[in-house]
Amino acid sequence: MALPERFDPEPVLASLTRKPGVYRMIDADGDVLYVGKARNLRARVTSYFRASGLTAKTMALVARIHAIDVTVTRSETEALLLEQSLVKAERPPYNVVLRDDKSYPYIHLTEHDFPRLAFHRGARDKAGRYFGPFPSAYAVRDSLNLLQRLFRIRSCEDSFFRNRSRPCLQHQIRRCTAPCVGLIKPEQYAEDVRLAVMFLEGSSAAVLREFGRKMEAAAEDLQFERAARYRDQISHLQRVQESQYVHGAGGDVDTFGVATAAGHACVQGLFVRDGRMLGQRAWFPKNELDAPAPELLSAFLSQYYFGSVKRELPRRVVAAVSAAERALLAEALGEQAGRRVKVSAGAKGRSARWREMATENAELALASYAASRRNVFARFVDLQEALGLEDVPQRIECFDVSHTGGDETVASCVVFDMNGPLKSDYRRFNVEGVAAGDDFAAMEQTLRRRYRRLKQGEAPFPDVLVVDGGQGQLARATQVLDALQVEGACVVGIAKGPSRKPGLERVLIAGQGEVALPPAGGAMHLLQQVRDEAHRFAITGHRGRRGKRPRRSELDGIPGVGPKRKRELLAHFGSVASIKGASAEEIAKAPGVSRTLAEAVYGALHPA
Repeated sequence: MALPERFDPEPVLASLTRKPGVYRMIDADGDVLYVGKARNLRARVTSYFRASGLTAKTMALVARIHAIDVTVTRSETEALLLEQSLVKAERPPYNVVLRDDKSYPYIHLTEHDFPRLAFHRGARDKAGRYFGPFPSAYAVRDSLNLLQRLFRIRSCEDSFFRNRSRPCLQHQIRRCTAPCVGLIKPEQYAEDVRLAVMFLEGSSAAVLREFGRKMEAAAEDLQFERAARYRDQISHLQRVQESQYVHGAGGDVDTFGVATAAGHACVQGLFVRDGRMLGQRAWFPKNELDAPAPELLSAFLSQYYFGSVKRELPRRVVAAVSAAERALLAEALGEQAGRRVKVSAGAKGRSARWREMATENAELALASYAASRRNVFARFVDLQEALGLEDVPQRIECFDVSHTGGDETVASCVVFDMNGPLKSDYRRFNVEGVAAGDDFAAMEQTLRRRYRRLKQGEAPFPDVLVVDGGQGQLARATQVLDALQVEGACVVGIAKGPSRKPGLERVLIAGQGEVALPPAGGAMHLLQQVRDEAHRFAITGHRGRRGKRPRRSELDGIPGVGPKRKRELLAHFGSVASIKGASAEEIAKAPGVSRTLAEAVYGALHPA
């Protein structure tokens, strides 16, 4: 798209309609800077070009505008949905952006004679019941831990369950009643499952009453050990009620609070289902235009409920946004849910207490977030002093190599800036054409590929380049940079110390030799963090690459055992180790396995 040298807003503003719609602000390169919705397009867009009253960041946005693209819609609700679709597609730098593309997790109760409770994320297409959604994986795991203590429902995979000959550790620590080896009758286990379902459905008061009746009955029958177990369950459930229930809450409510400070923003969500608080979660969205709290929260909620992740909508949303935005959000949510969704500001009564709780948690989370950011900056300053740099480094890149015996070698490049890890700039490299286990050659190839790309403008050059290794890796890195005529980067090697213990690393600088850094200092902590992140990222890539390689099993090559029979054997026994531990008679009990084939399998797995 050909854009004018200098943007003149007057003709655009004069031609704008007063209808609702969406506007896109575009820069000189044709990239979208900002996407917004408006009830009155002319009034909203004109407000960006008034003579006074604009914030410094809004003025910076306006200075970059070279064109404005407008789409008229039939209603403000359509404008809201179109805006979120464009924000998701364009990712404009000045919009409030919610980076949350994961689906929400559930607890899954399987269909089985002895059902299991398990963590589940993704499509709910398996048989059984689902409970949730929960705000985070932590909330699910915390709930599963609680359910195991209260009701002792199994959590193991079916293949593990089928092949037990004695109780596992979960039974020993009183988290499971060991149905796998018949230590509990099916009707007793079904009763435990029934109580667990009641608890997950929010009927914990009824569960508490049932525990009380069971305790009294056990005491009357002189089964004091059993009565004591019910007493402990009652005590634990009462403590859980105190921590998980919002006083006076009822129904399904999502409550949001927001806090802003020093250019950062935090949105905190509290999620209540059937009167029980499932958990809370904090987000730290971008706020490039320093939008006030109500405006930022409104933009956040639009992306939260109408973004790429499908949410389970509550009956009520409590959020301190303007009356117009509340009405618009309620209408859009009602259309999506197919029923009425109430949106309130939480100005008084119970809603006000919920909103105050969410806002207070947002302020605490933001203070912790800002402190961590200050800590990162302090470490960068400490690194500047330790390396003798003229300026505080703005960008650090670190490289590491991972392989298994020289196979499937993967190198990683991780990037840190003043805000910590810059994961969008992370890169992995599949290393080919070097001798197995030659880490020097692998590092050289990786650095050449990386900095050839950077010479083409893919990303800015680092101020500090770190390699995981000693003098040999440092020398290779220096040679590559000299060959590519890359100047200005301080090249650092961080070598593992004696016994590979943290804090005993040797730090070497190209052209200067070894430098002594305090083990507890900010510079050493930063280098360790960057090195460990590069190591983690390389290992993850290597494992992924190795996982794609066709695997060979001990069952491969046995006459009569093809892919289908192999799957059936593994499904029946759970693992090759379990098959090796079985007799030929037991192997013959697997589906589709004859006595002759069972003896062939047994003989192949026991050649002696």
